[in-house]
Amino acid sequence: MAFQNFYDLDVYKKCRVFRKEVSNIVKKHFPAHERYLITAQILDSSRSVTANISEGHGRFHYQENIQFCRIARGSLSETLEHLVTAFDENYITNEILEKMKKQYDDCLYSLKSYIAYLKRKKKEDK
Repeated sequence: MAFQNFYDLDVYKKCRVFRKEVSNIVKKHFPAHERYLITAQILDSSRSVTANISEGHGRFHYQENIQFCRIARGSLSETLEHLVTAFDENYITNEILEKMKKQYDDCLYSLKSYIAYLKRKKKEDK
């Protein structure tokens, strides 16, 4: 299972969809007075997910790639927390939150699977 580019990875593709959906939600639902508060934080954390997947892939060492994927996993969870906060502040509906929780679960599963794959490959190459 060799990949030429990070954007060929299924995990990257799923997390990219998640990031784009977060961005659309922010543009449509978040108030202007939150621009430098939750809006900035949620955009940063959602962008960090795909950025860390791509950076880890570019390191060409399994252990470094695994570490960057772990950071991506943390950023993914941070993004969900910001969405929960947005729900608590009545910026988004429960329907939107539940939809994003499903996407989060899908991304999390893909990240965990990719990390497990990298760990197996690291063992095989020893």
